[in-house]
Amino acid sequence: MKKSKDENTEQQILEAAKFVFQSKGMDGARMQEIADQAGINKAMLHYYFRSKQLLFEAVFNNAFSLLAPQLKAILNDESSIEDKIKNFTSSYISFILQHPYIPNFIIQELNRNPDFMIKMKENPNFPNLDKFKYQLNKDIQAGIIKPISAEQLFINIMALNVFPFLAKPLLMAFTNSENETYSQLMAERETEVSSFIINAIKKN
Repeated sequence: MKKSKDENTEQQILEAAKFVFQSKGMDGARMQEIADQAGINKAMLHYYFRSKQLLFEAVFNNAFSLLAPQLKAILNDESSIEDKIKNFTSSYISFILQHPYIPNFIIQELNRNPDFMIKMKENPNFPNLDKFKYQLNKDIQAGIIKPISAEQLFINIMALNVFPFLAKPLLMAFTNSENETYSQLMAERETEVSSFIINAIKKN
């Protein structure tokens, strides 16, 4: 019973932390607020997670464990390059709409701790580009896709997917959007981004 109770409490804390991090961001979140949201005292929260950073990393790792296998599976399945771009973009954007704190957290961690991504790459679910590169080169040789390196294409895909979430306040100002309107714009990008990229790389 004790083990079940501990697991339930930890999950309760992670759900509360996710809610607070999403609404306040890493810097604005307070451990006391997370404890209140979880319905526990601050001492209990510190028993499970000694610092806000450790708690934030736990929330991130929890979310990453849900997203990374999806992206890895898409990059390594037998679908076409066109379908890979569509599925990768759709999966990434729909996931980030549910976990909007993740892109900023990654950038924050990379700036604060450059070795962060080295640790992330050790995760067996970390996506790799081997199958993607093989298929892309095959399609280029077959005259289906214009010559482009897999690395450059993947950077383009990531840039078009990630930047709108990183630059949300700036783009909201440029587009004169409120939160709800901007979320709708992001949802539309699930198809807009993939169509834009596919049209750019396919031979006529």
